[in-house]
Amino acid sequence: MADRLTSLDTSFLYMEDVSTVMHVGAVMVFDPPGQRIDHDRVLCLVGQRIAHLPRYRQRIKWVPGHLANPIWVDDDNFDLAYHVRRSALPRPGSDAQLEEFVARIQPRPLDRDRPLWEIYIVEGLEHGRFAIVTKTHHALVDGINALDIGQVLVNDAPGWEKDAPDLWRPERAPGDFQLVTEAIVESVRAPGRMIEAIRGGMTEVREVSGKMLSGVGSIVSTVARGAAAPAPTSPLNAPVGSARRFVMVGTDLADYREVRSRLARGVHADDVSVNDIVLACLSGAFRSWLLTRGAPVHSATVVRALVPVSVETEGNTGIHDVSACLVDLPVGEPAASMRLHQIAFLMRQQIEGGRAVGADRLARFAGFAPPTLHSMGARLGSAMSKRLFNVIVTNVPGPQSPLYAGDAQMLSTYPVIPLAKGQALAVGVTSYDGGVYYGLNADRDAMPDVDVLGQSIVDSLAELTDGADYSR
Repeated sequence: MADRLTSLDTSFLYMEDVSTVMHVGAVMVFDPPGQRIDHDRVLCLVGQRIAHLPRYRQRIKWVPGHLANPIWVDDDNFDLAYHVRRSALPRPGSDAQLEEFVARIQPRPLDRDRPLWEIYIVEGLEHGRFAIVTKTHHALVDGINALDIGQVLVNDAPGWEKDAPDLWRPERAPGDFQLVTEAIVESVRAPGRMIEAIRGGMTEVREVSGKMLSGVGSIVSTVARGAAAPAPTSPLNAPVGSARRFVMVGTDLADYREVRSRLARGVHADDVSVNDIVLACLSGAFRSWLLTRGAPVHSATVVRALVPVSVETEGNTGIHDVSACLVDLPVGEPAASMRLHQIAFLMRQQIEGGRAVGADRLARFAGFAPPTLHSMGARLGSAMSKRLFNVIVTNVPGPQSPLYAGDAQMLSTYPVIPLAKGQALAVGVTSYDGGVYYGLNADRDAMPDVDVLGQSIVDSLAELTDGADYSR
C-alpha cells in the first residue's frame, strides 16, 4: 500500500505559494580545525546520515484528479549534490553578509519534483568559520516519522564516520492506474477521505485548529478560551511579499540564569523559567521597537504571541504533540521586572495537567531536538488562524555541550521560522552550549527595521540583568 501523506501534511502543499513558503530552516555556524572545511567529506557525511532516513530520498507523487492525498515515492534520479550546495561569502564574511544570504535563499520554494530539502554549505565567514543553512518542508517533517535535516547532521563527538557502501536502490513508483485504483479502494473503505482530499485537505486544518483552541491536549490557553476576540492591531500583521530580512541575535545563557538567581532573593525562582525570561526580553524589545516607529504605546498595549509548547500523552515518554499557548506580552508595562512577573504568571496559568515537557527533557530528546521541534511549532502556527495572534515565538532548549559536524564544532545555531499570510515576523529561539540564539525572519518591506528589534532584544536583556527591581 502506498505511503500516503496525511491531510494536514498535504494541506501545507496546497497552502504554499511564492509569498508564503512552507519550509523551516536553521543557520548553524561551525569552527573547523585549521580553519579549513573539507566539502567532499561534508557531502559524504550527509549521504551517510540520510542513508537511514528513506524520506530524504523520496519525492511527492500526486494522484491523478487529486482523488486521494499524494504519496511518497523513491526518487529514482536522486542527486545528493543537488541538495547539498556550496556557496561562499565575499570578504570580510561578516554576520551581516550571512544574514543577507539567508534572507535571499530561504524564501525560495523547494523543488516539488525532488525530495523536499536543501543544505547550503557557506564558506568564507570571518575567523575561518563556515555555516550550514538548511531548508526542510513541513510536509516532510512531522516530528515523529522524520527528523529535520539539521538534527541529522550533528553528533555529540567530533570525528568523521567510516565510509560505507551505499546500498540504497530506489523502488519503482506506482503508475497512474495503480494510484487511481488504490484511491478508489480507499474511498470505498472511507468515503469521507476522498471528499476531504478533493477539498485540498483543509478540513483537517480546521479540525486541528479547533482542537487547539478548545483546549484538547491539556495545554489550555486562557486567551484561547475567548478565541472569538481577534488579536490587537499591530504592524506585525501586514501583507507578506516574497522577499525577506533575517537577523541573528546571540546572547549568553548565563545572563538568563543571573536573572533567575536575582529573582530567588525576593520570589521563588522556580516560578520563572528561561522561556519566561525570553518572552520578557521580547516584550521589552517590542516596546522599544514600537516607540522608535512612533507607534502609540500605553499601559494596555500588548503583543499577542503564539508560543508552541511540547507535550506528551499519559503513559508515554516520547514527545507526541505540540500545543498552543497564546500570551499577551505586556508591552505597555514600562518596568522590566513587572513584565517578567506578568508573563510568568500568564504562562503558569496556561500550562495545566503536568503534561508539558520540561526544558531538560526537551534537550535530551533525540539528541539535538531544536530543528525538529521548531518545525512542529511552525506547523502549528501555520494551521491556526492568523487573526488570533500577532507573532509566533518558538523556543526550544538544546544541549549544553558541544555538537559537531565531522570534526568541526558547532558554535551557534539560529532557527528560521517561515512566515504565514499576514505575519510580518516569526521568531525562533534555541539555547545551545551556553548561548541563547534568536532568529528573526521578517518580511523585507513590512519590517525594514527588524535589525532595530534585534538590538532591542539585547538591550531588553541588559535591562533585566542590570536594572530590574526584583524586590516587587
